[in-house]
Amino acid sequence: MKAFLKAEGLVKRYGHIHALRGVDLEVARGRSVVLLGPNGAGKSTLLGILAGRVRPTTGRVTIEDRDIRSGSGWRGQTGYLAHASLVYPGLTAMENLIFYGRLYGLEDPLSRAEEMLRFMGLWDRRNDRAGGFSRGMEQRLAIGRALLHSPDLILLDEPFSGLDYQSSRAFARALEALRDGHRTLVIATHDMDAVGELGEAVVVLGKGKVLHVGPVQPDMKTMYVEILQGSGP
Repeated sequence: MKAFLKAEGLVKRYGHIHALRGVDLEVARGRSVVLLGPNGAGKSTLLGILAGRVRPTTGRVTIEDRDIRSGSGWRGQTGYLAHASLVYPGLTAMENLIFYGRLYGLEDPLSRAEEMLRFMGLWDRRNDRAGGFSRGMEQRLAIGRALLHSPDLILLDEPFSGLDYQSSRAFARALEALRDGHRTLVIATHDMDAVGELGEAVVVLGKGKVLHVGPVQPDMKTMYVEILQGSGP
């Protein structure tokens, strides 16, 4: 199957620190891939490069054979959730999403904002300022921002951070509904319980390298530990 998203030879150095050491990755359209790895493995750096927000030292990323550095307009088709929520604390939840909807050039940002607030369970708090939200509520608003423009490529970095167990499971089910055969998802998470709900395939990173690529297994925790143990010191 032809790759929709392709990363080739990605290297990223921050001074003497190597965040990525020659990462290759291919994801077909409509597939959902989960990135696993310990802190410092390079997951956030990889997602930042795939989103076009971080420039690799060497290597390139293409979407449908077009280099994302060429200005082909794919950033507008990418939904990216980083560690920073990028929501404005002085604006209400509704105002935040309407603001971003206008940035994305949506024809009806109000209707889309209303839809996402309901989807993320924030409708009752739509007129409250984001600065008064809990970490979990802020995270849900940020996720709504990332999905607001119905992107073809969805990149989520630890989307369950700050969510309680019930909210995490509800959001995992919502993400599962996005796996419609058209949208392509790459999700970094530490939530081993959610892996099976999030993707068909798993990529395990360690020390900036790809250690394993394969389908989701019934006992992901055991497989994950064995892969890391086998990667050496």
